[in-house]
This record gives sequence, C-alpha cells and structure tokens, in this order.
Amino acid sequence: MTYPANATNSRIENMRAMTPAERLAAVADAAGLSPDDRNRLEAANALPLQTADGMIENVIGRLEIPLGVATNFTINGVDRLIPMAVEEPSVVAAASYMARIARDCGGFHASTTDPIMRAQVQILDVKDPHGARQRILAAREELVESANGRDKVLVSLGGGCRDIEVHIFEESPRGPMVVAHLLVDVRDAMGANTVNTMAEYLAPRLAELAEGTSRLRILSNLADRRLARAWVRITPEALTTKNLQGADVIEGILDAQALAVVDPYRAATHNKGIMNGIDPVIVATGNDWRAIEAGAHAWAARSGRYTSLTNWEKDGAGNLVGSLEMPMAVGIVGGATKTHPLAATALRLAGVTSAPELAEIAVVVGLAQNMAALRALATEGIQRGHMALHARNIAIVAGAEGAEVDEIARQLAADHDVRVERAKELLDHMRK
Repeated sequence: MTYPANATNSRIENMRAMTPAERLAAVADAAGLSPDDRNRLEAANALPLQTADGMIENVIGRLEIPLGVATNFTINGVDRLIPMAVEEPSVVAAASYMARIARDCGGFHASTTDPIMRAQVQILDVKDPHGARQRILAAREELVESANGRDKVLVSLGGGCRDIEVHIFEESPRGPMVVAHLLVDVRDAMGANTVNTMAEYLAPRLAELAEGTSRLRILSNLADRRLARAWVRITPEALTTKNLQGADVIEGILDAQALAVVDPYRAATHNKGIMNGIDPVIVATGNDWRAIEAGAHAWAARSGRYTSLTNWEKDGAGNLVGSLEMPMAVGIVGGATKTHPLAATALRLAGVTSAPELAEIAVVVGLAQNMAALRALATEGIQRGHMALHARNIAIVAGAEGAEVDEIARQLAADHDVRVERAKELLDHMRK
C-alpha cells in the first residue's frame, strides 16, 4: 500500500552505545512521540494492575519483557521505527542490521490483500451433503445480507460479509460433514469477535438449509484470504564481508534456503527465525501472536508438506532477491491494542494508522530476520553474534551491575567462553 507522508528518520546512529534513557529520547524525537507516550515508555508500571485485572482472569501481577526498537527500516519508501517486545538477545540487533543493508539497496517493499477473515459453521447429520451445498449457495444473498445486519457499523466502514463458501468432507471420524465458510472483510480489526458473532447468528439458518445439525461456529486462524507480502533485493556488494565476497555469501544463503525447502526439520527452525521477527512486533502492538503463529505454520504446510515460508533467489544481475507471503490477521482496534497503554504507544511509534500497514511492517521484519539468520549461517555461523549478545545476560546472572555488564560481556565474547562460571571469575577479578 502507499503510505502517507512520514517525517520519521529510522536511521539513528550509535543506538547500541546509548543508555536506555538516551535511546528513548532519540526514538521519541525521531518518531515525534508526545510527552504522555514518552512517560508511558519509561514508567515502571505502564500497565496498571487494575487494567491488567480487567484484561484476563485470576490476575496476580504483570510479567514484563524488554521492549526494543528496530531501526534503519525503509518500507515502500517510508522510514519506520519498529517496536519489538522480545526476551531473546540478537533479534532486534539482527533485524536492524539487515534493515541497514537493505536501506542502501532501496529498502523493503510490501503489500497486502483485503482483510478477509473466515468463520466456519460445521453441520452434521446431513443426508445429502452435495445437495445441501447447493441449497446453501442458492441462499447466498439472503445469508450475506443477514450476516451484515449483525454489524451495521462494520458495513458503514466499508467492511462486512462478502461471500459464502461450502466445503464438503465425505468422510471423518464423525461421518460426513458440511462446513460453511463466511468470508468477512473486517477492516482494521483482527476480526475474531465479528466473524464469530456472524457465524453463531447464521448457524441455525445454515443447519435448516442443509437439513442437519450445526455444531462448531468459530473463526479460522488460517487467514489465507488475508495475506501480507514483502520482498527485497540486495546487491552482492552490500553482502561483502571482510573475509567473503558478496557473491559467495549469496550462494551460501541459497544453499541454506534449499535445505529449508526440502527438509521439514530445517524448515521448522528456518520459519521459527522468521517468527523471531514477526512475533515481537505482534506482541508490542497488543495483537494475538498465537493466531499469527498458527496461521503461519498452517500456511507453510498448505501443500501437504511443511516447508519454508520465504523464498530466496538470484536475479539475472546476480542480486539476492527475497520474498515472504503469509497470512497476517492483525488489528489496530479492539482487544489489547486499545486496552494496554503501551500497545497504543507502540502503534504511534511505528506510525501505524491501519491494519494493512501493521501487517506489512510485521512481514517485512520477518523477512529481515530470516535474511539475518541465513547470512550468519552462510558466513561466520549463527553462534558468534548471538553469543556475543547473550553474554550480557550471562554477565547479569553472574551478578554484574551497571558498567560491569558491558565489560564482562566484552571479555566473555572475546574469549569465546560465554559461561556463568567464567563471568563470575572475571567479575571477582574486576572487583578485586
């Protein structure tokens, strides 16, 4: 999609060397955040216990995870600072570094389809499944109109039920089944409540038409009509390292991609790396990361064999071309996106004004994260960079504080010996 004008500059120099307070100031200035948003980001209790108690059941406290900002991203010609809530080291750094490489090659490109969600109505005890399908389809206009009568606000916003599909399962452990699908344009919502309400309302009429009994009435998290796509082109020069030519790095990436395509054992890890980028964006913005994960892995197995979500190729000029297409059912209205104070702040930080924008940002970060993993595997290996960043966690576990953390982490990484015992030895020596 075409984004509105955005004054954000996602290229912030020396973020790694700043203190958290300095990073917040730099990000807030770059994103034009209000004083209220700045205060929420630095507050010790950004999610009040009373609010948390209203979000889920049996609340006893709150679990905080780090909120970072990925820099350097240019998407469809617009700079984006991207909030990422994640506990794993190296994720934010890897995404930012790949975005910097892509930035000099024209950045990332992304698009989305219409935000169509599916609701399923299961109908059992049907004597003539194919006849039932024809009766339901013949009543399509009536069913669509009836469904839209349940959400006139959504219809007024340009959304609503668009179509009815009918799927037949001749055999199952419970006998033949007829399953009607409602295809609903949910606009800027994730859409679960909307489509579930429509499905429950239409279930008796669908059962009547099929001359059977309705059972399940629920959305599908395989949002295969609500896709987000991202692609990037990287020159060999941009991938050249101190020890390897970019053309050789590209060949290594293509070799790694090939294994993920044919081997589900590798594909599972390959796709987990993609979700390393996507899930933190989803969590930071108050969306349902379990739904995104379910849709992603179902999509990866849609051919009947689990395989890579991404594609990496070499074009005629020798450039690396990467692409990612997958379901992306995200929203910016309703649920935790409105309830959690920091979710709204995260959306403003990223400059997001619509669900398709958020979907495009998420899929771009997934592609960037995948590129980072494949590049590392094709060059120095995955552990060197990851363990260097993990060393900070080890230093903290060993008892390091303040400036000690960075110094101990530096020595652990330099020695290629990232262990708590070694960190304690270094800390004792430093303090003596």
